[in-house]
Amino acid sequence: MTLLDVDDLVVRYDTREGPLHSVNGVSFSIEDGVNYALSGESASGKSTTAKAILGLLPDHAEIESGVIEFEGRDLRSLTPSERQDLLWEEIAFIPQTAIDALDPVMTVGAQIEQAIQTHRELSERNASRRARELFGTVGLDPDRVDDYPHQFSGGMRQRVVIAMALALEPKLIVADEPTTGLDVIVQDKIIDNILQIQEETDSSLLLITHDLSVIAETCDEMSVMYGGKVMEQGRVENLLLNPTNPYTIGLKSAFGALEDGDGDLVSIPGEPPSLDSEPTACVFEPRCPFAGEECATTEPALETLPYRNQRVACHNADRAARMRRDAEDASTWGGSTGGSRSDDGEVLLEVDDLCKWYERSGSLLGWLPFGGVSPTVTGFSNSIRRWYEQRGEILTEMLNDDGSHVRAVDGVSLSVARGEIHGVVGESGCGKTTLGQTLALLEDPTDGGFRLDGRSYEHYREGNLQSFRQKLQIIFQNPYDSLNPRLTVEQLVKEPLTIHGYRTDEKAAAVRETLEQVGMAPAEHYLEKYPNELSGGQRQRVAIARALVIDPDFLICDEPASMLDISLQAEVLNLLRTLANTRGIGVLYISHDIASLTRIADRLSIMYLGRFVERGRTEHIVNRPQHPYTEALLSAVPETDPRGSRERVTLDGKPADAEGEFPGCRFAPRCPKADAACLEDEPDLDVWTARDHSAACFRPAERPDPDGPARVGESADDD
Repeated sequence: MTLLDVDDLVVRYDTREGPLHSVNGVSFSIEDGVNYALSGESASGKSTTAKAILGLLPDHAEIESGVIEFEGRDLRSLTPSERQDLLWEEIAFIPQTAIDALDPVMTVGAQIEQAIQTHRELSERNASRRARELFGTVGLDPDRVDDYPHQFSGGMRQRVVIAMALALEPKLIVADEPTTGLDVIVQDKIIDNILQIQEETDSSLLLITHDLSVIAETCDEMSVMYGGKVMEQGRVENLLLNPTNPYTIGLKSAFGALEDGDGDLVSIPGEPPSLDSEPTACVFEPRCPFAGEECATTEPALETLPYRNQRVACHNADRAARMRRDAEDASTWGGSTGGSRSDDGEVLLEVDDLCKWYERSGSLLGWLPFGGVSPTVTGFSNSIRRWYEQRGEILTEMLNDDGSHVRAVDGVSLSVARGEIHGVVGESGCGKTTLGQTLALLEDPTDGGFRLDGRSYEHYREGNLQSFRQKLQIIFQNPYDSLNPRLTVEQLVKEPLTIHGYRTDEKAAAVRETLEQVGMAPAEHYLEKYPNELSGGQRQRVAIARALVIDPDFLICDEPASMLDISLQAEVLNLLRTLANTRGIGVLYISHDIASLTRIADRLSIMYLGRFVERGRTEHIVNRPQHPYTEALLSAVPETDPRGSRERVTLDGKPADAEGEFPGCRFAPRCPKADAACLEDEPDLDVWTARDHSAACFRPAERPDPDGPARVGESADDD
């Protein structure tokens, strides 16, 4: 039975610059009990398609034509009241940003109860009972139904929204990027949670995401969209194992997977089309390395392949096997990581037992804006500080009581050489962002210290901070927040040159050269643009150019690609690898995406509750993880092969509060291997060591035979 049928959907946005043809003849259907995915880069039209189905398009958008039917019922003809009855009852929506979907002044339980009572005649007592039941279903403590949204972590808020969406047991769940930006442990739990609930409620799923590995593990069928068109659709295993359209092939090649070793990441060149006019040729032709003359003049029809249930819009579909082989080489797409990785050279950054603690008073926590929940690193150092400053109060005076300490960074040591990329990986709240901010001297160390280019951080802090800033730059996660929206690209990149006293005649050339170095060529095309006129990938390139223009020796990168599409992630990662190789820049790359880091990082440090629990060469950690937490992180990475299966390592609970002293191993409460010894003593990082590889674990995995066969990413004589 067909649950949802979308036929020849066309959606147009009316903007100040003219019409924007966002969706151009999209068709697909979802059968009862089937999980369906819409995938593609940003601006491909997938979210607009979902909003058209839900009736959530903005006022300046118009459905020009097409059919949208749910169980044979025309959704376009529904009145507002009829649509309201249908939504939640039959079709539920899980948005990408849970914090935006929740009312900050209502408890989460009250919001779930409100959704239930709007559609069902239930007493407050029964609605409350149902809310608690749903909390248990999505893995949240039912006793927290009376908490407010800000008292939950990002992953927990996402589960609240899932609980709300499932309150009335809908037949179809529409989920728009439900795991984007979440760390792999939380993402894995949410995916598993959605699948379990689906099995219990016998519902179907429409998943909008650019993450092909999530699709591989959750969906049965999919459509790949680009430029408002369906480029390819069919069974997930067909599209991911044997993609036929060059765009699908490019996305698959760009996706970094653990099993891919240290090969180059493929990045699709160019930018998505502007869609200011209806397409008359193949929309992917300007970016396609396999395009011919016909592609530039004639729009390909979406046709069924004769040998399998798969539809593709491509004039060169008969050459698919050859295109797949050629696409594995990054040079086919005009890119390269800029040569082989650099050997360890001169040490640029040496960190020795670095600590960053925050004092907090128990009496104060009851009325903090975070409701007494242990603050995350970034949240405490930025959000709370700004909250008090806006009220004219001094944070340091209010937190000067004899309170306990939040040990955000608690004794961390590492070194990074010229030309080396050192990755720091861990769950949200593990302390990795505070580590980056402290090393950038945006926070003062509590204890321990570090040396940059042979000089102590105290030397730079005491009168030489400008010299420090010229040597070390930080690139933040979100370019939407880190770039001044009132400045043009030229002004943004030129500003550091002005601050550091460069001559006027040097600035223009330096700005242009740096922009083109980060792939924004010709520079003249971008100089007068403002951030809102750029794509997410372009904004991040401007942020990188701004950091590079003063020729630093060291970069700290705090999740700079986590919110970007697959291809844009590959662009940023390849750029950093090239800079490390060709300019000898040292890079500390902070991320929760361990799969991508394995493609560019020379060494990895695994962080948990303020400390490193494992550290070593990337190939050693990926192939021979010794700490149970590292094993859990690696096991939580979804498979890109839909035929594959992985053994999940389920971690009970969440990280403990990083407050006070830890009597034993801080991971022990969640560790499947913990015993009495683990609860009594905290292991040092060198408890287990072998071949530039160490782990803070009394019960490491069995050490493999070093003379045994080599595994992915290693040579047999690696030492």
